[in-house]
Amino acid sequence: MDFFNINEAKPGDEVFVIYRNPHVPSVANVKQAEIVQHPKDPNSLALFLNETLHVIEDDDALFPSLEAAQRAYDENYFDFEAE
Repeated sequence: MDFFNINEAKPGDEVFVIYRNPHVPSVANVKQAEIVQHPKDPNSLALFLNETLHVIEDDDALFPSLEAAQRAYDENYFDFEAE
């Protein structure tokens, strides 16, 4: 898979993530997000997604393009409507 290299990230970088809806756990979508400076830690970065800041975790999968994120989504998420 084609992942975004977080070690090369800088504020303003655009990334794509597979975001699971916190209210409906069976729903996930590919979303665009932005790398931003963490507001409380000037040595850290955060993810601005859905008008909210998210701490970037080691196991977060960030993708450099919509196409890469969509491929990962298609390969890893079961289509419940296909059954």
